Amino acid sequence: MHKQRCLAEELVDILIDEGDILNSHDVVSLFTCTPISKVLDIVKDRVSKERWLKDYNQSQGFNLTADDVVELLEFILSTTYFTFRGKIFRQRFGAAMGSPVSPLAANIFMEYLEESAIMTAPIECKPKLWKRYVDDILEVVAKDAVIPLTDHLNQVDDTQSIKFTFEKEVDGKIPFLDTLIVRREDGSVKLLVYRKATHTNQYLNFKSHHPLHQKLGVVRTLLDRKDKIVTEDQDKEEEEKIIKGALKQCGYPDWCVDKVKSKMATPKQKGKKAKDDSEKSRGFVTLPYVEGVSERVARVMKSYNIHAAMKPHTSLRNLLVHPKDKREPQNSTDVIYSIPCKNCDLTYIGETGRKFGKRLDEHRSEADKVATNIRTRANRKASQSTIHKSAITDHVVDNNHIINWEEARIVGKESDKYTRWIKEAITIRKQGATMNRDEGQN
Repeated sequence: MHKQRCLAEELVDILIDEGDILNSHDVVSLFTCTPISKVLDIVKDRVSKERWLKDYNQSQGFNLTADDVVELLEFILSTTYFTFRGKIFRQRFGAAMGSPVSPLAANIFMEYLEESAIMTAPIECKPKLWKRYVDDILEVVAKDAVIPLTDHLNQVDDTQSIKFTFEKEVDGKIPFLDTLIVRREDGSVKLLVYRKATHTNQYLNFKSHHPLHQKLGVVRTLLDRKDKIVTEDQDKEEEEKIIKGALKQCGYPDWCVDKVKSKMATPKQKGKKAKDDSEKSRGFVTLPYVEGVSERVARVMKSYNIHAAMKPHTSLRNLLVHPKDKREPQNSTDVIYSIPCKNCDLTYIGETGRKFGKRLDEHRSEADKVATNIRTRANRKASQSTIHKSAITDHVVDNNHIINWEEARIVGKESDKYTRWIKEAITIRKQGATMNRDEGQN
């Protein structure tokens, strides 16, 4: 089987004529400018012509048509809703940022667009090299063809949604993705690692609360990028010096680089025997990382053929970045909550999968209604013998106390119903002095 070459390997072999220039084009806001109606037309045309849908229907016992696929895709791409300052909005054009379907839709449209652009490009501005990654394009074109080619690209999209900008090589150099392409005098090129002017060499700090293998993974990534991109040995030595300096700035000791280089130099073993069924992995679990503890738990799980990954449970991103509108506590669902009494130290602990505000209103409505109806001792005695829906109402009737509704608050969140019940029971135990009838579900 022919091994596919990476971009760096392909670029090394190109030769640029004296009258040509390296140029790059970039799409302005690709995702949010992708014309969904055009994407759906392209998908329908391709699905109708290709055989994979028929094969899929036969293997799965389905009867999907091209129209079914397009209808499903249209529903996904055209029902993007979000909230801002308490109001609900719908995105009316383009693909949503962050949606897993958006890259697929954008790339389908870009494939169609580039095929049309290259096929219809005038001879005088036809690119001699065209390499695209999503919305970044690298070309080799005639020096005087950059502007005509840009004008042509901006006319191919009949919806006029997609617009291209361009950047020419400067002093024989042009960046493309994380590669800096440098043109030699003979027209050949060499490759370096590209860093933006704003790059700060800030990587995962060695003192941060992460497992060691993740920190060594940072070292391996940088060294691996150096080996795959940089073409000349002297430049590789310079790049390694930059890497070591950046890592030292982030607190990495020298042995980290030596350890990773030694491991990378060791050839991987091939042809391992297939494991018996008893030795196959029994599952996968993600552990919150606690230094010195998570590693031991992972080793124990490994002895039972359970693979464990580790994830930081607290990060600066979690603490500082909140891209979504903050939900009001009253609108929160799947919560454990507490409601204190004004006249004593007892607190009610409850849980609900519905909105916290709705459940709070139900508690308050019943308690207020019963308290209002208690006018005489006879009424109170009759009410005490009645089984009420909530233990809060029992507390009001039995003790003639007032509930501090203003201090009601959420003490925990859990989406799984059964786990939420367990957490409610644990919270009751920890609270100690409660007005609950038992250890949960009242």
